[in-house]
Amino acid sequence: MPGIMLTKEPEVRVGIMTAPEINVRFLGGSPAEFELSGVTIGKQFHWERQQRQRFRGELEIMRHADGNLTAINRIGVEEYLRSVIGSEMNRQSPPELMKAHAVISRSWLLAQIRRDMRHDGSPANEAEGRRKETDVTIDWQDREDHTDFDVCADDHCQRYQGTGDGKVEPIVDEAIALTRGEVLTYEGKICDTRFSKCCGGMTEDFAVCWEPRHHDYLRPVADPYCGEATPEMLEQTLNGYDREDCETYRWCTDYEPGELEELLRERSGIDFGEVKELKPLKRGVSGRIYLLEIIGTKGRHTVGKELTIRRWLSRTHLKSSAFEATRRTDGGWHFEGKGWGHGVGLCQIGAAVMACKRHSYKEILNHYYPEAKIDKLY
Repeated sequence: MPGIMLTKEPEVRVGIMTAPEINVRFLGGSPAEFELSGVTIGKQFHWERQQRQRFRGELEIMRHADGNLTAINRIGVEEYLRSVIGSEMNRQSPPELMKAHAVISRSWLLAQIRRDMRHDGSPANEAEGRRKETDVTIDWQDREDHTDFDVCADDHCQRYQGTGDGKVEPIVDEAIALTRGEVLTYEGKICDTRFSKCCGGMTEDFAVCWEPRHHDYLRPVADPYCGEATPEMLEQTLNGYDREDCETYRWCTDYEPGELEELLRERSGIDFGEVKELKPLKRGVSGRIYLLEIIGTKGRHTVGKELTIRRWLSRTHLKSSAFEATRRTDGGWHFEGKGWGHGVGLCQIGAAVMACKRHSYKEILNHYYPEAKIDKLY
């Protein structure tokens, strides 16, 4: 069993938005509800936009030294999941997918709060630790970047976009109720259950995207499912803004002459001159690049890990760092890639296909998190 069993459901503090002014409308009810206007979702991604969102539970407003305010929602874990499950995927998704996601979203959250997956802060290999030097930038984002609350409400942590009009479909409540308190564990600790939109045919190792640490239950596995998703499955599983660009399993993008150079100056702050070569130095087993050398007429620079690479090479984010880049004859660039996201842990589209093929949520979890087991924490 995972360490110490809990006698009651834990609470979580979710940072929803930070702005100079926060517009709140209190709706009453039991449990109490409130509504926030102008909440940004998909920050820096191609689907970035603002929404009006409704939440349950307590609202805290934190004032910062710079005058900005942060809205924080304090709520029980199971109530938190009602929003996460309906935000991460379409609320008409297959029930077994929703159950699987309830388990991993609960596990990930509680692992972060309890610090079960944290090490002593020292990288296993100092050369692989976070670095920013004249010719090397190695960085990544993770949950511990937050200090004022447990988790944020955007893709940086887990999507937490409220409950829409206040009504949550019975299928969402049922998935959460049927898995209440269930978490994935490994060697007595709650698993750090990462997940992404589409792995592209092979999941990735944790260390490719974050600190150089190995998790047996997050080892890469072949995924024959995500490539089988039909347009009907994607419509059932993905939220509307995720379907605006449905190139997930395989994708391509082109840059006109001079466009990549301008983009790199803007995103990295480095003037490479004319880019001559994008040289992958290290790839994970899924093909995701986590160390890339950019060579230009004015210099060269090595960048990692995968998210930083994706940010430098796109005005938002490349779908993934599993790409091949070729120089076109006119001086532009052509990228061919696979997958959407970091690819670690559960592949949401692959899991949706498994659910449509009548695999149970336990079979889905066993496929993406080998070595882990389901335990009931409370």
